[in-house]
Amino acid sequence: MAVRAGRFLAACRRQPVHPPPVWVMRQAGRYLPEYLRVREQAGSFLALCRNPELAAEVTLQPIRRFGLDAAIVFSDILQPLTCLGVQFEFSEEGGPRLPSPLKTPRQWARLSACTNSSDAALVAETVARVRAALPEDVALIAFCGAPWTLASYLIEGATSREHAHAKAALWEHPRELEALLELLAETMAGYLETLVRAGADAVQVFDSWAGTLAAPLYRDFAAPAVARLMQRLASAALPRILYAGGASHLLPVLADIPCEVVGVDWRVPLSAAARALPGRAIQGNLDPAALLASPPTVRRATRGMMAEAPPAGWIANLGHGILPDTPVDSVHVFLETIREAA
Repeated sequence: MAVRAGRFLAACRRQPVHPPPVWVMRQAGRYLPEYLRVREQAGSFLALCRNPELAAEVTLQPIRRFGLDAAIVFSDILQPLTCLGVQFEFSEEGGPRLPSPLKTPRQWARLSACTNSSDAALVAETVARVRAALPEDVALIAFCGAPWTLASYLIEGATSREHAHAKAALWEHPRELEALLELLAETMAGYLETLVRAGADAVQVFDSWAGTLAAPLYRDFAAPAVARLMQRLASAALPRILYAGGASHLLPVLADIPCEVVGVDWRVPLSAAARALPGRAIQGNLDPAALLASPPTVRRATRGMMAEAPPAGWIANLGHGILPDTPVDSVHVFLETIREAA
């Protein structure tokens, strides 16, 4: 694969880029009127994810509107799990749900690693379509869920606030859960390798529920699986991004995971993250709720984030996904404030 130029990829390599590159997690979504029109055409969220033509269109929409430095393929972290025989559905407001959660070691043991699935092929087609349509200097990010985050969905059966069943499994069945995490790491590595072959320029691993674990548990169980996943991708020679939600207490552990970029949320200042993660580019980290405020407040909050950012190796972003009721004008103010730094 040819090495592409571009501001985003340069920042991932910790090169000085002024103004810093910027994109937004969940940047294709319900806050955009053009997305809502395509979503209605598709009929459901899952149908949209599984339609490469429409998924490519919504991936490209925020690039056309905002001129962002990176696109992230429109899909869902549960899609690659279908090759394991996992079935899931989406409600309109409640997010993903597994009709049959996998709560016991006996159920986990029935799973076997795989990469070839119809869903993976559909996402790969979306990646190829988007890469062909993107400007050369705009990077395309493929993503997956981290093993611990995916295991939590499998065990809880839905988005959880407490992750009680998944955490209890760590205590009650540590060796069996460790095997499940390793299986998920291998499956996600194969999935991302497929998307890299299809044209992705970078990969991001979302450990959205990393912060639910105490540092010793994350170090002993979750981090080794993420490290295996990242190591499998090392030969692709492209930026590997790890996003860890609610993980300010985990920065010393994250520093030992092989990757080029670490995404952090608003709970930790960018300056503190940069000190704790030497040699890594940093991505983030404005609180998405700040974009619900007035334009002057959005500008002030964005400048506050920028004041904490390292001079090189920073990718401006939110600290989590953009909220569905975010005004489009607030996104413009956020981007304009960052670009004024030139």
